Amino acid sequence: MKHWIEAARLRTLPLSVSGIIVGSMYALANPTENVLTPTEVFNWKIFAFALLTTLGLQVLSNFANDYGDGVKGTDNEDRVGPKRAIQSGVITPQAMKKALVITSILTLASAIFLIYVAFGETNLVYSLFYLVLGILAIASAIRYTVGTSAYGYRGYGDVFVFVFFGLVSTLGVNFLYSKQLDWVLILPAIAIGLLSVGVLNLNNMRDQASDAKSGKNTMVVKMGAEKAKKYHYFLIVSAMISVVAFAILSNFRFDQYLFLLAYIPLTKHLITVSKNQDPKLLDPELKKVALSTFLLSILLSLCMISLISDIIVNVFLGGR
Repeated sequence: MKHWIEAARLRTLPLSVSGIIVGSMYALANPTENVLTPTEVFNWKIFAFALLTTLGLQVLSNFANDYGDGVKGTDNEDRVGPKRAIQSGVITPQAMKKALVITSILTLASAIFLIYVAFGETNLVYSLFYLVLGILAIASAIRYTVGTSAYGYRGYGDVFVFVFFGLVSTLGVNFLYSKQLDWVLILPAIAIGLLSVGVLNLNNMRDQASDAKSGKNTMVVKMGAEKAKKYHYFLIVSAMISVVAFAILSNFRFDQYLFLLAYIPLTKHLITVSKNQDPKLLDPELKKVALSTFLLSILLSLCMISLISDIIVNVFLGGR
């Protein structure tokens, strides 16, 4: 069990649910014109199954990466990060392959329950669309490193992460509640997507030498170390700007800008990356960006539903 938990890479899970949290709390804070109260648009069952499905996709992706890189020999003595299960021999490729099948089935089942809770027996078109989207997400999570045409080996992993853990996660879950698209939400969706890509980019910067040696042509391998740094600055800074733009367009009050606290560790991270001369030392930064993204999603959500304002008033101002 210990080895399977390690293979699931729990440190990646908070990042994966960031979009779900933001999209869900936006639904709670912005009831549609067809409902009377926020509680009539927000559904805890949708929230729970959306979290469960997303966590399933992340664990599936982690298992698939372990299996794909393991059987291809990409995970070898040159790899900088923590040793993976197949690489270290604690889990066999056959066992990991079975885990991929089981996790895929469980994730799809969770997605089907989510679709049913959201749309019931009506809205067949929406249900079919989300079912296809769920199947595509599962297939994409596996095909990142598994198979002869794995797109992660051709530099397309950034696109998958941005689309599914940014746009689909945030906009998609919000649609499950409201049954409509609110285009201003695309800004935090872009931000979550860019920050998620930032974590992947850090991983690829760290593993540039071993990836190039084993034929894994990530974006970093293709563009080189210096351009990868500039690309990383673009990802993080653009994400920060997107959330501020969202706050301005949403007419946030002064106290609702407390989400900017999450920019402190992100700014420190950018300084660390700019000074870095040894990619191997970037490994701790993955966790920092992932947790900073999760912190941003929590603070932004609290700001959207004005809970931070209420806490300030009740705790510090005596309820005035």
